[in-house]
Amino acid sequence: MMTDIEIAKQVTLAPIAEIASKLDIPADDLELYGKYKAKLPLSLIDEDKMKGKKLILVTAISPTPAGEGKTTVSIGLSDGLTRIGKKTAVVLREPSLGPVFGIKGGATGGGYSQVLPMEDINLHFNGDFNAVEKAHNLLAALIDNNLHFAKRNLGLDPRTIKWKRALDMNDRALRNIVVGLGGTGDGMPRQTGFDITAASEVMAILCLSESIEDLKTRLGNIYVGRTMDKRPIYARDLNAQGAMTTLLCEAIKPNLVQTIGRTPAIIHGGPFANIAQGTNTIFATKMGLSLADYVVTEAGFGSDLGAEKFFDIKCVKAGLKPNAVVMVATIRALKFHGGEAVADLKQENLDALRKGMENLEKHIENMRKFNVAPIVAVNRFLD
Repeated sequence: MMTDIEIAKQVTLAPIAEIASKLDIPADDLELYGKYKAKLPLSLIDEDKMKGKKLILVTAISPTPAGEGKTTVSIGLSDGLTRIGKKTAVVLREPSLGPVFGIKGGATGGGYSQVLPMEDINLHFNGDFNAVEKAHNLLAALIDNNLHFAKRNLGLDPRTIKWKRALDMNDRALRNIVVGLGGTGDGMPRQTGFDITAASEVMAILCLSESIEDLKTRLGNIYVGRTMDKRPIYARDLNAQGAMTTLLCEAIKPNLVQTIGRTPAIIHGGPFANIAQGTNTIFATKMGLSLADYVVTEAGFGSDLGAEKFFDIKCVKAGLKPNAVVMVATIRALKFHGGEAVADLKQENLDALRKGMENLEKHIENMRKFNVAPIVAVNRFLD
């Protein structure tokens, strides 16, 4: 049995212009990042063209630490729709380096249901995470600069500052740190820390914005902390929103790549579902619906997190409603929720499987409260 990377290496990628032509995107609209990646202009979003299009949400039961395959099923479903002649796009989140180098691994699917080029997407891709990180850390630098200079000081109480720094890496040694050491020229000593970039409020804001003006306003509304007299301070009080928006001017453009089945894949944004909304950008979803007849997308973690936030936050903000919901389940996860130990999940245990079905039933019940009847997809592992 070949590994995911061995399968990916055997694929001959199509030039990205050929993939774009499947969505009737003119070659002149592509901002090329090499032969197989491109950014797409926001001008391709057309609310009128979105009417009558089909949006399919892929979610899952409560996952195990390794994940249950929402991305894999999303890609496989989109390739299946393409195979039967439907004009389809799969719209996904960008991977974070934390999970990529952790137990969960990459986020480009698996087997023959992958988006490519896998290594590029899983690592630096087109620089969106780096831009989010820089915009986040710019605000952090402005905060400490404001504390340092008496003339510009807004009277911030350092004990109330909630804004940390960001880094797209699992580095527990940076969760809680002290900055400003080294003397009077190096800032005010205070305790702070780092969040992973996917947990940044800037990432959540990017994924909920609908225009560059909306993005700038939302960045200005970021809460920083309070003054000594309890007055709230926002990013706009530091005049941070303009520079932060400038750093994100390329990151707001969705990225176009392809699946192994040569289905167009729009990948953009990557907030975690347990901390933020866990969905790709509104830009990407609306662009997919403007260009394709069928759009397959996913929401992070189980339906109790990502899917509910998809309905309650993203759909409300963007005026969207999925036409179908796919609920991914695995025998592994069902046994896990039935009480089976992680080390024994590959062993047959029908009793644990039966008990674990209660988890699936509850997720189905929850989705029906949103007036959708989910279709259960059992993701089967070869082992």
